[in-house]
Amino acid sequence: MDMDIMQAKQLVIDAGKTLLETGLIARTWGNVSCRVSDTQFVITPSGRAYDTLTPEEIVLVNIENLSYDGDVKPSSEKGIHAAVYKMRPQMNFVIHTHQINASVISALGMDINNLEGDAKEIIGDNIPLASYGLPGTSKLREGVIAAMQRSESKGLIMAHHGALCMGADYNGAFAVASELEKVCEQEVLKKCNTVTNKVADSFDSVIEYVVEKFASDAPAAAEVEPFDSERDGEVFNITDKSSGEIVRIDIESGALVGGNDIPDTAQLHLAVYKKRKDVNSIIHSKSPDILTASRLDKKMKPLLDDFAQLVGTSVKTARYNPNSTLKSSKKVVKALKGRNAVLLKDNGALCVAGDTSDAQAVEMVMEKGCKTQIGADLYGKIKPISPIEAKLMRIIYLKKYSKQKK
Repeated sequence: MDMDIMQAKQLVIDAGKTLLETGLIARTWGNVSCRVSDTQFVITPSGRAYDTLTPEEIVLVNIENLSYDGDVKPSSEKGIHAAVYKMRPQMNFVIHTHQINASVISALGMDINNLEGDAKEIIGDNIPLASYGLPGTSKLREGVIAAMQRSESKGLIMAHHGALCMGADYNGAFAVASELEKVCEQEVLKKCNTVTNKVADSFDSVIEYVVEKFASDAPAAAEVEPFDSERDGEVFNITDKSSGEIVRIDIESGALVGGNDIPDTAQLHLAVYKKRKDVNSIIHSKSPDILTASRLDKKMKPLLDDFAQLVGTSVKTARYNPNSTLKSSKKVVKALKGRNAVLLKDNGALCVAGDTSDAQAVEMVMEKGCKTQIGADLYGKIKPISPIEAKLMRIIYLKKYSKQKK
């Protein structure tokens, strides 16, 4: 098969936008490629947003030796895509996603076998698990190659990482990605059926089981209304998520600058801004999966690569008491040290970053990480990523990302 290079580049751009719209990837996570000949393919660049990609940013790569021309660096996972094109001559489009349900399965250390119906038709007989390797490494690529050697599946799970979906064309690869997400969800629900002896028709059933079995016996924390905030020079703006009302507070004095009454959580946000000069945005998330994790009252360790990178090598739980704001705010800030999120006992999580876009990314990764933790609790004792590897990813991410932001 030979394809016009510009046509292939446009397909990759279109795929990136579709992946964002469908939620199969977010921001710059994942990668997309298209074969143009027996010797070359085009692939998304490293670290660039999918919604603004241009043909000039899509990189032409040699399948045999991974060489490329120009100043734009191709995705660090180009070797995985090249391996697919070498081993599967009938495959011409490859999508690597960090889709949510596949990510949950990726932490559980298992293949999915005996696919039936549409899933078997679209993906194959099974979905193999590729062994773990740090992102962008030869170990990761070797794990994917080994998984492809033992299965003809068009979709595979990358341990603690995400999914790899391939097709004869653009539509075929997307069909695999979509079906894979359904299969992974059904696999979790089947496990829930087994452990509870009840029919689980949604992930809510998993949440109910995990909360009933693993929720903390400690007294429930007082409910805290979620507010988001942004640093604005010497003040910060704190927004009521339900009404949209904004209050402005001076960071140095804690005094009201504009708006009506100071919310109960203002002291908590103020304490974060005073201690963390790198934080300019705080999102208080109470999404169902994050709220569930906050009820378990434990330290979360990374089950997924992007959790270690964006959030931290662990996430602690701290109790916030709106009636003892100063003392409990200090405890929360202490638990947040060196991290981009902290769970508030029974009240979701604070997700913090240098700007709102990055705080939203932390929230997204926390949501996926918490859902994965819930899945891990359902299945039993699941090993997290090793502390050394988690720390290494966190350091590399922070250094690399800080350079990109300059």
